[in-house]
Amino acid sequence: MKQTRRAHLAMLGGTAAAAMLPAAVKADGHATTHEVQMLNADPENRRERNVFNPPVIKVNVGDTVKFVNADRGHNAQVDEDMLPDGGTEFRGRINEEIEVTFEADGTYGYYCQPHRALGMVGLVLVGDASVNFEDAKSARQRGKAAARYEEYFAMAEEMMAEDASAES
Repeated sequence: MKQTRRAHLAMLGGTAAAAMLPAAVKADGHATTHEVQMLNADPENRRERNVFNPPVIKVNVGDTVKFVNADRGHNAQVDEDMLPDGGTEFRGRINEEIEVTFEADGTYGYYCQPHRALGMVGLVLVGDASVNFEDAKSARQRGKAAARYEEYFAMAEEMMAEDASAES
């Protein structure tokens, strides 16, 4: 059976989320720090180069995402065209690990500046990610970034649908 890229990414995202769950859940309800790795190659599919792992992450308002420079030559910075009103702007330097605390609901697109055209992009879904989801989804992208964002927005929609069904 041939596995599609979308199915693979969904599985990878689920695996990464499950792996982070024990560290991410705190009994006291305080903010949590989540990790996103900046990688030269996907650990599950070495042919997929220049990736964030996980590529889509859902966090609560007040949580922090730490962008870990697992491989050199990368950074993480917000795509200003995919920034919700009142959203947190960030721009790390090359080879710099940064921590970003998200204080506003919304969908945040981000990328690695030197590898954006090669598709090194990702999404952070904060709280009610729907507040700017469609605007972020319609932001103009080029090259491989456009194709990867298309896949990641599909993953995000699935995650948001799962959350909505869990709440009802």
